[in-house]
Amino acid sequence: MPASGGGFDLADKQRQIAELEERSADPTLWSNPQEAQRTMQMLTQLRAELDRWANLEGQIDTLIELQALADAEDDSSLRDEIAAEYTRASQAMDRLEVDVLLSAPYDDRDAFLSIKAGMGGTDAQDWAAMMLRMYSRWAERRGYKVALVDQSEGDEAGIKSATLELRGQYAYGFAKAEAGVHRLIRLSPFNSGNTRQTSFALIEVLPEVDDAPEVAIKPDDLRVDVFRAGGHGGQGVNTTDSAVRLTYKPGTPEQIVVTCQNERSQLQNKETAMRVLRGRLLERELQRQRDERARLKGEHRSAEFGSQMRTYYLHPYTLVKDHRTDHETSNVQAVLDGELDPFMESYLRWSIGRDGEG
Repeated sequence: MPASGGGFDLADKQRQIAELEERSADPTLWSNPQEAQRTMQMLTQLRAELDRWANLEGQIDTLIELQALADAEDDSSLRDEIAAEYTRASQAMDRLEVDVLLSAPYDDRDAFLSIKAGMGGTDAQDWAAMMLRMYSRWAERRGYKVALVDQSEGDEAGIKSATLELRGQYAYGFAKAEAGVHRLIRLSPFNSGNTRQTSFALIEVLPEVDDAPEVAIKPDDLRVDVFRAGGHGGQGVNTTDSAVRLTYKPGTPEQIVVTCQNERSQLQNKETAMRVLRGRLLERELQRQRDERARLKGEHRSAEFGSQMRTYYLHPYTLVKDHRTDHETSNVQAVLDGELDPFMESYLRWSIGRDGEG
């Protein structure tokens, strides 16, 4: 099934709905439950988008009629009603603006979000755990289904790494705004002097794909290892070789390693790990395309791990600042509790036209 395109076109949305309706009427579709679910999910999503546009059109028509009536009858009593209708239409337009911004390829897909502790020792591992909680809370706020795919515990506190699976409308479109290095500045709770500490964590966001033409995995390029799952999960997990490690092109510069141990079934873990691997391969190709566009434009892109895209200050003042968009807030606790939509929407607006992604 093709990914959504790189622009927003209502006529194209209507065409996609017609194609999906025809596909859903085909009895053979239901022999593949995963594909059937994907088809119906996209159909529901597209219908909801068109409904929002139709509702906005109706609100604007009502607003025009009310204003014309007020002008014709010189009736100031309609002023409050016009103001209320204008507010509703303005809010609906803001929501639709986000729909338009979420029209890049794969924006409508589910996503995998990986967190890796960086420089900062135990503080960085604690920071990674804080981010795991933050993104879990954000996903729950949006009504997404959240599953922990893999997690590596920290040496003393926190986590070394974790991967979340996010299922919901535009999960990748929103979450891709978080990819990059996040810096935390605070008084460390892990040293006796309680001194100021700077910690880093790296966020990687991948679209979940099973049909991307850019992704091709040859069996000879893949090594599959199974092992006993560790950590949380209960006795059933810990006493069976259910965890799976996939190594793509082992021993080469292109090597990618993916592990999954959240399911009791080895087969389920392998399927999930394959979805993560496909996402990594697609993101690698998309990054190659972005780098090539930047090269042709003469832009400089820093790949340095310390080139943070957002900083969270807990000392000597409280502030979260995105260094790409300049969006900021002093309510750090709200952000750590998952209030990330304003940062994500600012990123979507900022990225329009930046390098052809928007």
